[in-house]
Amino acid sequence: MKPDNENGNTESSAEERLRPQSVFGVDFSGAAQSGKNAWLAELEFSDRPSPAKHVPGQEPLRWGRNQPQQLPPLTLVNLQSLGTLAESDEREQVCAWLSGRIVESEKALWGMDFPFGLPVELGLGNWRDQLRHVAAHEGDAKSYGRSLVELAESRLAAGSSGTDESIGKVSPTKHIRRQTDRETQTPFDCYHYRIIYQTFHGMRDVLQPLAANPSTAVMPFQCAKMRLDTRRPLGETAWADGPISRVVVEACPSSTLKRMGWPHQQYKQPDAKEVDSARLKNRQNILLGLKEWVRISLQHRAVMLQNPGGDALDAVLAGLGAWLGWQRADHKAICGHKRYPSEGFVYC
Repeated sequence: MKPDNENGNTESSAEERLRPQSVFGVDFSGAAQSGKNAWLAELEFSDRPSPAKHVPGQEPLRWGRNQPQQLPPLTLVNLQSLGTLAESDEREQVCAWLSGRIVESEKALWGMDFPFGLPVELGLGNWRDQLRHVAAHEGDAKSYGRSLVELAESRLAAGSSGTDESIGKVSPTKHIRRQTDRETQTPFDCYHYRIIYQTFHGMRDVLQPLAANPSTAVMPFQCAKMRLDTRRPLGETAWADGPISRVVVEACPSSTLKRMGWPHQQYKQPDAKEVDSARLKNRQNILLGLKEWVRISLQHRAVMLQNPGGDALDAVLAGLGAWLGWQRADHKAICGHKRYPSEGFVYC
């Protein structure tokens, strides 16, 4: 790559090639009236981003050497419930709207807060096999979760005295956490009764239609779409003239809060009309941390403080976490991993 000026700055750095134009964060819900609690945050890049701050457990992100230092890297430009955007709170309409909105986006990174895949110990095959398995289930999300528990129990019984040649040692539990769940400290395994509705409807109603879209890459399951080339950074063609217009990744607001060292408990109050003082203080502390990364208007700040369930705040965290995780990731290592391309990777 040739310098573009006398100072020797290259035309585009690896960070810039991997950087989308927009970042979307989705706090997903699998409830029947999901539009009431699911939120979408849209973030754009500030014109004059400051050098990114250090995040515990990772190297600081790098910006161009001559960038001014006045603004955070990202600006929150839209924050609404999916029910408002889809003009319906019904889960079917919300999921259809969300899939359609993703496909309409260009040069976009989407971080969505639900498990994208299932643990390899269940023996359900690769990711496309898993999507087919979810779609073929004739019952609801609750019964699907129970079926996975039964499957884990049967495989545990069958493998109790040995190992599975395809995956190694069989997990000694009926609630199996994926490797990425353990590494990023997600709150639950992906088919826990408190998360199975998100997993089931997220995989079946959102990811399944996206998986077939030629200009969408759901990572790290669709690495081949990203033109993985050992001579180039992964994603170099993703945002310009290449075949991929958008990348979709799994995010986890709780994992992002833990990584950043911000309060990760006692900030949600979904059944209350007003947020109590303790939770309000935790939200204020989270927003204080976010201030270094995201430019937030007073109006959007008020929404995140007042929304009882914390869903609006989680949508912003999903977007920020997805971007931080995407920028930090060793994409080639993730794509070549023995587990991640089958069971998923949390970008946080």
